[in-house]
Amino acid sequence: MTSNSTKSSSLQSEAEAAVPLLDDWFDPIEAGLRDRVREFIQAMIESELEAALVRPRYGRRPKTDPENADGPSAISGYRHGHRSRSLIGTFGRVEITMPRARLDAAEGKTTEWKSSALRAYQRRTKQADSLIAGAYLAGTNTRRVRRALSAVFGGAISKDTVSRVWRKVKGDWDAWNARSLAEEPIIRLILDGTVVRVRLDRKATSIVLLVVLGVRDDGQKVLLAVKNMGGETSAAWRAVLDDLVKRGLRKPEFLIVDGGTGLEQALAALWGDVPTQRCTVHKHRNLLAHAPQRLHEEVSADYNDMIYATSAAEIEAHRRAFIRKWRLKCKAVADSLEEAGDRLFTFTRLPVSQWKSARTTNAIERLHEEFKRRIKTQTVLPSAETAAMLFWALLAAGQITMRKVDGWQTLTHKLADKPIDLAA
Repeated sequence: MTSNSTKSSSLQSEAEAAVPLLDDWFDPIEAGLRDRVREFIQAMIESELEAALVRPRYGRRPKTDPENADGPSAISGYRHGHRSRSLIGTFGRVEITMPRARLDAAEGKTTEWKSSALRAYQRRTKQADSLIAGAYLAGTNTRRVRRALSAVFGGAISKDTVSRVWRKVKGDWDAWNARSLAEEPIIRLILDGTVVRVRLDRKATSIVLLVVLGVRDDGQKVLLAVKNMGGETSAAWRAVLDDLVKRGLRKPEFLIVDGGTGLEQALAALWGDVPTQRCTVHKHRNLLAHAPQRLHEEVSADYNDMIYATSAAEIEAHRRAFIRKWRLKCKAVADSLEEAGDRLFTFTRLPVSQWKSARTTNAIERLHEEFKRRIKTQTVLPSAETAAMLFWALLAAGQITMRKVDGWQTLTHKLADKPIDLAA
């Protein structure tokens, strides 16, 4: 006797596949809410029109008061039908019947009445645009935003809509780039760059984003600038710094840099007398680049013993031992350490509580990592300006937050005058 179980299960799976997942999830609460939303919006717009005409629908025009010709009774006009409008909000997509009216103007002319609540050609509420932009900032590309929000917006969001919403952010971006920095109590700067892939002339091209973080006197980190440049040259960094100074940035008391030649030259020309800390993490990578692979673990151990010692005296002792040992074992490593000079140990002039935050450019490195994690789904960004704007927007929208630096309670303390002893 043959069994029909295989055939039955096949038919069942075909029936299940006929209805796309989630499409048959009818929710009477959502449906009822959207009907009420439609009624509320139409009532609000009708009330706005009644106030403009100074009479309800089908009501008579008030008599003109000659002693108060400028009062509400002087406003006149007439309705002339309705038109259908589609509006997308966080409540979903609704179809609205918009009243139309003509208002009397000077010289016997009339003008079309315009609602201030629902602007002409407006298709989405600001909250809907905010939701779309937030989904994009969360690391979703334009096509995936459409799919992710289709259930909320009834499939009315295309990738082009996402792009248009994102372009609206540009106004805030331009204002942020032009804002005054004269009132910012910045006492420390952290500077570094990162490479991203963007589309230029229809080809994927690598560009550099130059990022400047400021530290206020209360310890709070704040993004000061993010500029797209062709590289980390002296001229590129000088352009970024000159723009900050032009907008009122005061001379900082302390600088933390990655050790790039272009940045070093730009800072030397502008703020040559400001104490500068070379990032200890970048120098660690440089040391490993000068050593054979089999010595990396040993170099790292000796370097960490030196950098993470608990006092300036211990750091001096470990540095002397490091130089003596690696001059014999691998001279290139010792030479690389000596190249940094005392700028690698400027943090020792600060209170010990600040050493952790002052040793490295990690504050920016973490932003770079989070930024690249968010854009991973896009691979190549549409333009160079989009890359810089997206970096800023992640912070401005609160998608990425920055806390105060470690040891902020002692930021107002002056640096010690005595630098570390470099005698080997």
